[in-house]
Amino acid sequence: MNRQTIKYSFLSTIPVMAGYLVLGIGFGILLHDKGYSFWWAVLMSVAIYAGSMQYVGVGLLAGHGSLLTAAFMTLMVNARHVFYGVSMVEKYRDTGAARPYLIYGLTDETYSLVCDPCLPEGIRKKDYYFWVTLMDQSYWVLGSFLGGLLGSVIPFNTNGIDFSMSALFVVIMVEQWEKNKQHIPAVLGIAVTVICLAVFGVSNFLIPSMIGITAGLFVLKGVITKEEADHD
Repeated sequence: MNRQTIKYSFLSTIPVMAGYLVLGIGFGILLHDKGYSFWWAVLMSVAIYAGSMQYVGVGLLAGHGSLLTAAFMTLMVNARHVFYGVSMVEKYRDTGAARPYLIYGLTDETYSLVCDPCLPEGIRKKDYYFWVTLMDQSYWVLGSFLGGLLGSVIPFNTNGIDFSMSALFVVIMVEQWEKNKQHIPAVLGIAVTVICLAVFGVSNFLIPSMIGITAGLFVLKGVITKEEADHD
C-alpha cells in the first residue's frame, strides 16, 4: 500500500468531499422526508451511486413510478456518462481487478480528477484512480448516512433541497464554459431544454430534452471535434 498515493488522492478529493457531503446530506434528509429510513439512503448510495439520479429517484419512489419509467429516466439522465466514459477505456484497461469498480464509480467529479491527472513522481496512476474513486463514493455514502440520520432526529423543511443537484450542475457548467473555448454542447443543451420546456411543459420536458440533447450531440459530433481541434 503506497501511503504517498493515498495521501495525494485524499488531498485531490477534498473539493469533492466538500460538495458530496453536503449533497449527500441533502439526499438523505429528502429521502427520510418521504418515509424511508437512513439505511435506505446508504443502500442507494452504495448500490446506485448516481447523485442526480438518486434525487430524481426520491420523486419516483414518492410518486410510485413504474420500473419502466425509472429505467428510462435513468438512461436519459445518465446518458452523459457514455460520452466521457469512452475516453477512460484505455486508461482503465490495465487496472486489473479494480477495473469493474472504476467503471461503476466514474462520476462527473471523479472524472474531472482522473481524466488527465498531472501526478508528481512516486504516485502510481492505477492506484490513484482507485483511491480517488473509492474516496469520492465514501464521501457520498457518508453524507447520505448523516442526512438520513439527521432527518430522523431533527425536523427539516425540505423545500428546495432537491434543487441542490441542479445548482451543482450549473456551477460545473459555468466552470467548463470558462475553461473551454468551444461552447457548442452547452449552447445545444440550453437551446433544446428551453424548446422542450415550452413545448412539453414543466412536468414532461425532462425526457424529451435528454433525447434531443443526445441526438444533437451525435449529429454534431463531427463539428464539435473539428472545433476542438481548431482551438487546440
